[in-house]
Amino acid sequence: METLTYKQLNETVYQETLDNGLKVFLLAKPEMAKTFGIFTTNYGSIDQTFTPIGKDEKVTVPEGIAHFLEHKLFEKEDRDVFQDFTKQGASANAFTSFTKTAYLFSATSQIEKNVETLLDFVQDPYFSEESVEKEKGIIGQEIRMYDDQPDWRSFFGTIQSLYHKHPVKVDIAGTVDSIQDITKDDLYTCYETFYHPSNMVLFVAGNIDPEKMMEQIRTNQNSKEFKEIPTIERSYPDEPVAVAKAEDSITMPVTTAKAMIGVKENVSSLTGEELLRAELLSGMILDFYFSKSGAFYEQLYKEDLIDSSFQYETELDRQFGFTILGGDSRKPDELAKRVKEMLHQLREESISEEDFKRMKRKKIGQFMRALNSLEFIANQFTHYHTLGVDLFDVLPVIESLTTEDVDQYVENWIKEECISVFQVKPQPNA
Repeated sequence: METLTYKQLNETVYQETLDNGLKVFLLAKPEMAKTFGIFTTNYGSIDQTFTPIGKDEKVTVPEGIAHFLEHKLFEKEDRDVFQDFTKQGASANAFTSFTKTAYLFSATSQIEKNVETLLDFVQDPYFSEESVEKEKGIIGQEIRMYDDQPDWRSFFGTIQSLYHKHPVKVDIAGTVDSIQDITKDDLYTCYETFYHPSNMVLFVAGNIDPEKMMEQIRTNQNSKEFKEIPTIERSYPDEPVAVAKAEDSITMPVTTAKAMIGVKENVSSLTGEELLRAELLSGMILDFYFSKSGAFYEQLYKEDLIDSSFQYETELDRQFGFTILGGDSRKPDELAKRVKEMLHQLREESISEEDFKRMKRKKIGQFMRALNSLEFIANQFTHYHTLGVDLFDVLPVIESLTTEDVDQYVENWIKEECISVFQVKPQPNA
């Protein structure tokens, strides 16, 4: 077991790669009453086309299958795993994103038992034709529920306007039609390809003894048989740099329109740390101009173009990246026009050294506060690990950023052909 010491943050992470390829990270926080564990596979909704383990030809599986698989792993032949965690005093959950699927628990007691349960249920799949058919109805209801939510529709509508072919444009849960094509064999094919320990990370943080915990995990994994460590071959379509649609809209029963402005990011050539620096710079620039204390936000508010629903976010990951800004507006066309003007204006704007120092201090403060959350540490550590970045290296990277980095980033960031506007408009009779 190796120790990674971060003196600046006074943190020590214990890590080990087991014989089966599983990467284990432990963070002892004896001052915490709670312990949080997360078991993550580097497999998400965008991984639709791949070469199954043991096969020579690529397959394309139905949209939404990664999310479907997440649901099905909790259900065993004789029980629901959620009940196991509840009996052991733990709260359990799971989520599927574009690039990963994660299973997690938090508890203040029976930690060893809960870690054992986490490992065992994820590594013991059970799918039957009957249970798969039953799940289609449950997930179909979930999809229809999200289809009725204007915020969700505006978010995915913007992504669909940005991308021509890339599967990031597909709702993580798939569609009501696409999940009907999922079979028991499809689930096993995806599981056997992407749930090998070598494609997974286990992170446990909290009131634990690292030596004892690592020994328990070793013993658990050594008691199971796994195939040889595979090479996973994923395939993604070639995606043009420009957006798919400069403008698009839908109508829904809303009283106020929503206008979202999307920026398609070109991340294909970025390495792990370059992705991190781009993510940090984007977040800091957006915060400086478009947060409630930002100059651009104030202008938009004074012009009566936005209200408190206005928000922004950037997501940069392997294979894709985007920034989305917007919210409710009584003048959605004018809001879209003004935000686009402001984004282009960033090239002419110059952030002073003093302002940038304040931006960095704010970012560092936000990061340090977030480190008080076990959930944040575990989730972000595993996320950055798949990108080849160490979460605890984020602080020195922030400190190294300069105004020259900002200027260079902005120069290559905003291009007209990479901007799309998506609106949710009130129905005529709404």
